Amino acid sequence: MPGTRSAFLLVLLAALLPLSFLLGAPAAVGAPAAVGAPAADSASDCALRGTTGWTDEGHDTDFSVFQRPAGTIKAAMVFVDFPDAPAPSAESPADDAAQVTPGADWLWNASYGKAWLDITQHRRWARMPHNSTDYGYERGMTHEQHEAYLKDAVAAADPDVDFSRYDMVYVVPTKNASAVSYTPTYVYEPATAGVVADGRRVKWAVTFGQDMWHWGKKLVAHETGHTFGLPDLYAFDKGDDDHRFVGGWDVMGLIGGAGPQYFAWHSWKLGWTDDSQVVCRASAGSDTVHLTAVEYGSGTKMAVIPTGPSTAYVVESRRAVQADTGLCAAGALVYKVDSSVKSGEGPIRVMDAKPSATPASGCRPLDDGPFRAGETFTDSAAGVRIEVLSADGNGETVRITKS
Repeated sequence: MPGTRSAFLLVLLAALLPLSFLLGAPAAVGAPAAVGAPAADSASDCALRGTTGWTDEGHDTDFSVFQRPAGTIKAAMVFVDFPDAPAPSAESPADDAAQVTPGADWLWNASYGKAWLDITQHRRWARMPHNSTDYGYERGMTHEQHEAYLKDAVAAADPDVDFSRYDMVYVVPTKNASAVSYTPTYVYEPATAGVVADGRRVKWAVTFGQDMWHWGKKLVAHETGHTFGLPDLYAFDKGDDDHRFVGGWDVMGLIGGAGPQYFAWHSWKLGWTDDSQVVCRASAGSDTVHLTAVEYGSGTKMAVIPTGPSTAYVVESRRAVQADTGLCAAGALVYKVDSSVKSGEGPIRVMDAKPSATPASGCRPLDDGPFRAGETFTDSAAGVRIEVLSADGNGETVRITKS
């Protein structure tokens, strides 16, 4: 009998729900918007494939090229000066390191404790064989030039460092070397000679520049993110606004932005967010989802609506506030991912909500960014609708619809 069957199912569901909490299962997606609507699809249906051949937003990172962002990553930090820019006696390698080494804690928190940078500081100045001005250290330096710089730094430090013990290398220059202006990341390319020390190839390195004194610890997170296969989210072509794509909502964009975290999409791509924490709406239908802010490790981290083989909309919750400016990063952040777009060309683009109301915390809202309770994002051409139904101290409840 239909009535008996329905009653049995309700009793069974009531019995199973407490068990799900005891097992630590993520929060339920919630009831669909309409009776008979299909349940959310498998998370794998929303995992876009990369097509650029290098750093992009594809879920299929090539870990034969890039570094696995898991467990303990052992890093050697070496300090270099130059014939034309010797380190002054008052400059301490330990003091310079203190500018960036807190990035290890930042990455630990951002990864929900799944990745730890174990940085060993070799606190002596290693003299480079060439002047600081001889390395072509400027925007647009080639991979070969960068590799030559790294090779010299490793060779200079090698008498005191056993590089076979480390997964990657951080090179810190004296503050006196103004020609070493910015911080690029090195990823070994098999077509080049590479750098080998103590019988081990250096596959990943970050060579800091003077911008470390501006960006600090989050520069470590940005550059190390490249060794994990993450692209740049700021605009390479500059134009009117370098940060027009994502602003400061991800450390791969504006490093000093108000949202001190990686996008949930990046956290999923890196393996820090599980498939069970992703709600995927690949087929037509609707889901009501409670999103826990990405700053917290538990709960559902994002809802994804794919719109093509390489594109998807993502909604996640943010709860961070930048204390020094009073800018709020609270609300449901909506952005579009395109895994066919190259690094620096806008592979992620945040949808601008332009909130009009000051949130309950009393801090000033940003000019663009999160959607708040009662606000809706719609892309009619793609058949996507994202409604923010309510908010609480831990996140937002949203309804996602694909037609």
